[in-house]
Amino acid sequence: MAHTHTPEQIRALRDENPKARARDFAGMQGITEAELVAAYVGLTATAINAAPDALFPLIGELGDVMALTRNESCVHERRGVYEDYRAGPHAAMVLGSEIDMRMFPSHWKFGFAVVEAGEDGPKRSLQVFDAAGDAVHKVHLKPESNEAAFDALVAALRLPEQSGQLSLIARAPVEGPKGDPARVADLRAEWKTMTDTHQFLKLTRRLKFNRLGANRAVGPQFAAQVENDTITKVLHAAADQKIPLMIFVGNAGCIQIHGGLVEKIVPMGPWINVMDPRFNLHLRADHITEVWRVTKPTQRGDAISVEAFDAEGGLILQIFGYRKDAPPVAWDALMASLPVLEQVMA
Repeated sequence: MAHTHTPEQIRALRDENPKARARDFAGMQGITEAELVAAYVGLTATAINAAPDALFPLIGELGDVMALTRNESCVHERRGVYEDYRAGPHAAMVLGSEIDMRMFPSHWKFGFAVVEAGEDGPKRSLQVFDAAGDAVHKVHLKPESNEAAFDALVAALRLPEQSGQLSLIARAPVEGPKGDPARVADLRAEWKTMTDTHQFLKLTRRLKFNRLGANRAVGPQFAAQVENDTITKVLHAAADQKIPLMIFVGNAGCIQIHGGLVEKIVPMGPWINVMDPRFNLHLRADHITEVWRVTKPTQRGDAISVEAFDAEGGLILQIFGYRKDAPPVAWDALMASLPVLEQVMA
């Protein structure tokens, strides 16, 4: 992709508009968020090795921080310590008590350590972007975090070449709903025999469906379309009834999971927010164009989720009942109470 702006031009534009959020500013200028951060390499940003195997053992030393993963429509922010990192070339995991993540290392392309002036002193963060320049994951240090460990991480992972120019590829388009009408019977038959939710993506891929295509095709026994405001209602109900949830938000390179209660649900304009001390969610409710209640058989009983999709067919978020300690009885009852829309079979 041709560079539209030099780092100097980007910094000059940013000086004129310092208040806009980084992602919004980048969008307004027709650049990526990665290019905005890279424009400050040598000033407030240091280019670092973005490989999870290099990064995560050192992130664990930072102590209590805020983990942030987002897509176009939803931001998931979780306080905690990065514990129990498990490496893997195709998929890696962090399985901490608070920070729970799945990472797909091939998308972890550009990494930066950033130290910016903040209202209460320097703001330190680690920011990772994919090959198209879109944010994959960020780590924000808090006053309680270990600053010496941050400095050690930067020293250990600093790249020999510190460049403000990135060579980016075009962003991959979102894949809309996909399915093979001739294989709907196979889809139903195999769906019925699932014993673990992790089998779902392999099963659908093999039958030439994607997630939304499979939801639309499989039939109401396993997937029923529900009202577009279901996610907002479910968050309110879970807060009121103290139903613990698992909330999955991700992008191509990273999925971040909140496990536990949600307490303070705050609507603000088009956004619905969870504003809890250790967990924040910011969801553009107006981006939701389809919501599905999805039932997947497992050895421990049905796993029921609500899944929200955007206008292009991209997955915004999934919510399951939390089932680590006990069967999610209250969640299942809430799911059973959802009004189902008349279904148009794909």
